[in-house]
Amino acid sequence: MYVDPRILCVSNDLVFHYRPAVARQQSAPTLVFRRLADEDDELSEVQPDAVPPEVREWLASTFTRQLATAKRKSDEKPKFKSVAHAIRAGIFVDRIYRRVTSTALMQFPQDVVRVLKTLDEWSFDVFALHEAAGGYPVKYLGYELLNRYGMIHKFKVQPPTLENFLSRIEEGYCKFHNPYHNNLHAADVAQTVHYMLCQTGLMNWLSDLEIFATLVAAIVHDFEHTGTTNNFHVMSGSDTALLYNDRAVLENHHISAAFRLIKEEENNILLNLSRDEFREFRTLVIDMVLATDMSFHFQQLKNMRSLLSLAEPAVDKSKAVSLVLHCCDISHPAKRWDLHHRWTMSLLDEFFLQGDKERELGLPFSPLCDRNNTLVAESQIGFIDFIVEPSMGVCADMLECILGPLHSNTKNSSSTAGHDSISEDSGVAELTKFKIKKPWVACLMDNKKIWKEQAAKDAEDRARLEEESNGAPPQQPDE
Repeated sequence: MYVDPRILCVSNDLVFHYRPAVARQQSAPTLVFRRLADEDDELSEVQPDAVPPEVREWLASTFTRQLATAKRKSDEKPKFKSVAHAIRAGIFVDRIYRRVTSTALMQFPQDVVRVLKTLDEWSFDVFALHEAAGGYPVKYLGYELLNRYGMIHKFKVQPPTLENFLSRIEEGYCKFHNPYHNNLHAADVAQTVHYMLCQTGLMNWLSDLEIFATLVAAIVHDFEHTGTTNNFHVMSGSDTALLYNDRAVLENHHISAAFRLIKEEENNILLNLSRDEFREFRTLVIDMVLATDMSFHFQQLKNMRSLLSLAEPAVDKSKAVSLVLHCCDISHPAKRWDLHHRWTMSLLDEFFLQGDKERELGLPFSPLCDRNNTLVAESQIGFIDFIVEPSMGVCADMLECILGPLHSNTKNSSSTAGHDSISEDSGVAELTKFKIKKPWVACLMDNKKIWKEQAAKDAEDRARLEEESNGAPPQQPDE
């Protein structure tokens, strides 16, 4: 017998994922900062001498874009579940479900089962999962999540089909042997999305189909990534850039390749969706994966801030889960230091491999891709200060805005059922008190402190080397 996992609830990249969009070449720092100011975001307050020129160039070329995006139709007011259902579902749980199903499922090695016991933690060790799973973290983590949330049962996904699909997705992530954008990264992002769904209570604001789409979008969001940036594709004139007209080149490919895979019968995890469900699922996945294009970053944050500043903000479901996925995609600087540092080194390896290709092709080095001239610590500090911290802050504000009313209504209904009187003022007070857990705040602070110490040490080393190269010859010993 299958039991809805939510009913079981009892109460309740500096590493950077680098995908710059095309930007016109800027020859002078002042022009770069004029563009940043035009974005009306955190970077508009950055003074030219606040960060090294290379870091400024990287931030500018990665997180801003020249072309305006087409406006979507106005947001619709979200439909909240009934208070009774919210209570039954158990909003804001510490642990949201247990696996309850009689379906024949894929077998998990004991080492994998052991690692997955920590799946609900913010700083989940995906490297340990990769080792325990024999190099197949997506297969096991993806299967575990889709089963835990009841997606296998609800949408009649055949376990062998899901296993085939996840195995093919994993193969695609390993296609180019990328140091960073690989199956480890896919599993890490999917687990972080799970944390956001589970530990904040966001899953109770979403429909089953929306949860299904969110998990699959996280799993496929970098499928068949080439280990090079959008800008590299455009500058080198790759076939993929030609196919997608230089716009969100990689993101368009991730989506298209994933859905082409799903069309194959043995991989079709969407076989039993109705026509309307398929259209909604596909639209959500497209919106979410396209939103991981870093060139949309500041516009995405600006739009959400503007929305949340309204007296009665109505957050669109698609925009909400898109922001969540984007934040999870760039979240490793907000994880425990040992994990974050390992991701940083992997990403730098990937950047430097791209720089080697750019040298061979006679192209200018992309920011942070010259292995002989990259300020590692400074780039991570800039990424945390101007990208990750603001993103996580807006995401948290959005989640509290979305979930606060549900939390307040649930508490009020519970009190009313117990014959307690709830005044309008007390309801407002209850709403203002609601906060989600933010384990990333302490991690960001700790990681930034370590990078600052490293940056100071690196600066001293550079100064000493420069002094030695420009100084007088070493003194001869006295006779």
